[in-house]
Amino acid sequence: MGRNKIILLPKAKGILIELGENIKLARLRRKLSAEQVAERANISRPTLLSIEKGAASASMGAYLQVLLSLGLEKDLLLIAKDDKLGRKLQDAKLLTKERAPRKPQDD
Repeated sequence: MGRNKIILLPKAKGILIELGENIKLARLRRKLSAEQVAERANISRPTLLSIEKGAASASMGAYLQVLLSLGLEKDLLLIAKDDKLGRKLQDAKLLTKERAPRKPQDD
């Protein structure tokens, strides 16, 4: 049984391509070869090259291993950290509770 081919919308594909380019630039800035990064990330060199091309078939774990080997793993934690739209949607559904009636004060 073969793997299902992942079909992405053009916008999603563009995001992966940009991510791959950023990873490749980070590797080159550090003057590391593809072989060195692949070895440090415990993945094959062809998998690393697929990641650098923005392949959707590479696993999230492989992307993380590469980021770890480049010291960029904390960048992954920034994804969806500031979910402005989600917060607005959540706030729109929040109901303000009515206050309890005042207790009569004894004079």
